[in-house]
Amino acid sequence: MRFDLPAIAAAAALFAACGAKDAPPGTNPVNAPTDYLGAVAKGKKKSESTLGALQVAPVIQQFEAAEGRFPKSLQEMVDKGYLSALPEAPQGMKASYDPQTGAFSFTPAK
Repeated sequence: MRFDLPAIAAAAALFAACGAKDAPPGTNPVNAPTDYLGAVAKGKKKSESTLGALQVAPVIQQFEAAEGRFPKSLQEMVDKGYLSALPEAPQGMKASYDPQTGAFSFTPAK
């Protein structure tokens, strides 16, 4: 049996490159579907977070205009009828509200 050493070395290098675990996303075409789905999920979470925060911000401003202060908590806005329910945080996130500034956002849950 005769082995072609350059062909074996080239094949080994090709297989080693395809299995590289430290390659950044988007550089290995074999991982493209996984990279795409991960990016879609990340974009969905970000858009849900942004949309939820955009829906609550004007309500906080309405409360401040009517009451002359920011609400002490989000629950206070529900109790006084400004919100029908507490905003639901996207998966893996939590609602964050600062009563001193009236700033509302969704932040990663720890």
